Amino acid sequence: MSWNLDSDRPIFLQIVERIESDIVSGKYLPGDKLPSVRELAVEAAVNPNTMQKACTELERIGLVYSQRTNGRFVTEDKKQIDRIRKEMAKRTAQEYLRKMKEMGIDRDEAMRLL
Repeated sequence: MSWNLDSDRPIFLQIVERIESDIVSGKYLPGDKLPSVRELAVEAAVNPNTMQKACTELERIGLVYSQRTNGRFVTEDKKQIDRIRKEMAKRTAQEYLRKMKEMGIDRDEAMRLL
């Protein structure tokens, strides 16, 4: 699947969102080893430093953890993954409502359209 990164927002944040999505959707399961920073950077066509920054952010929010010489792994904390999934769903719903409002569609109509 293509990464589809754009210049409207920081690239590393888009990478974080993409990997978050891959984790919550089950592409990467709890305990799975992630590809190396270099492999991910090649796949996303970004500088390895940008990918490293994204991976560091994923560690900060608790979705991945590092094992010094073994690489990065998806957290085994399913509650953390569920929490991130709910946050992502909420952001998506808010974005949908914002776009509907921009088109002049009120919340009730937007809900009916769903």
